[in-house]
Formats: sequence, structure tokens, C-alpha cells
Amino acid sequence: MITRTRSSAGPHRASLDALAVPEAVRPALERYLDLLAAWSARVNLTGAATPAARVALLVGDVLPAAPLLRPGRLVDVGSGNGSPGLVLALLRPELPVALLEPRQRRWAFLREACRAAGRPDVEVRRQRHDQYDGPRAATLTIRALDLPLAALAPLVEEGGRLLVFGRPRAEAPGWRAEAAPAGLQAFRRESVSRET
Repeated sequence: MITRTRSSAGPHRASLDALAVPEAVRPALERYLDLLAAWSARVNLTGAATPAARVALLVGDVLPAAPLLRPGRLVDVGSGNGSPGLVLALLRPELPVALLEPRQRRWAFLREACRAAGRPDVEVRRQRHDQYDGPRAATLTIRALDLPLAALAPLVEEGGRLLVFGRPRAEAPGWRAEAAPAGLQAFRRESVSRET
């Protein structure tokens, strides 16, 4: 196994160091970001063109969410470039993770990125949210998708959490807003009452 020394660190290392990303996770994040940069020349995966911009957008914005993940399955809808789903999978390797991405080239990228980053166990499904038939998520994540909360409810177990990166959403029936760091919204899926 080849390990990089400080002097041979890749283009993303200094920015990851500045974020205080745990040392054990940095090599996996570097492999993911290096692959993303290479694929972005052929597939539109991100508008972040420099290593610093990729780290800030794809990792820095996701770091505050890692402690909010509930024990159990993480499902990321519209995984595209791997952030937040794959980044969270690398930050929390104990969690089972499924990434949903219906577009062929992005799906192929995610499969390769999971292997390259050392998480070949991450399930990468070529599906939309309304096609998902796997186990419900303890935590569901979305970024840059304009899906109503009601459409996401079937994917989340009762008491599970939805983390929304990007445009703020209004609270909806069946969901309760929770405190979250800036740039992130958290919702708890409420229990469904059953009348007898």
C-alpha cells in the first residue's frame, strides 16, 4: 500500500487539512475527490473547478451533518457527484449506505468512486426515489432536488431523519423540523397514528 507523505500530498490535501477532517478519513476523501476531478472532464458532476472549491462544497458543507446521522441505514437521493451520500459514508463507515442515482454516467461514477474510496459495500442503485424498494432509511439525505417532503416519507422509517442540503423547505404534515447547523435543514418523520 502506498501512503502519501506531506510533500507528496495530492491537490485536495491542504484544503482537507484546513477543514480538520479526521486523519483516518482523509486518504479516502482524497481518492474520491481525485476521481471526481478526473471524471468531471467528461461528465458534468460539479461546477467546483478547483481542489479548494471541491473540498469546500462537497466536503465542508457536509461535515456538520455527520453527527446528525441516526444509527441505521443512510439513503441518499439523487447522489450525482457523491455529496452528501458518499462523503457521509466515508465519514461514518459503520453505517450501511445506499446511493440512488438514475442517470447512467453518474451511477457509473458513483460505483467507481465507492470502490476507489474504500467503501465497495455502499449500495449504488440506478433508481429514482419513487422506484426505491430497499429497506427504509434511518437517515435520508437530499441535495439540489426539488422534491416535496411527502414524496420522501415512504423512504424513511418512523422517527427517522431527513437532512436537506440547499434550498430551505417548509414543514409538511408528517414531518417535524429539528435544529440543524447553518446551510442544512433537519426534519424528523413523525409516527403515523393508527386508529382502531
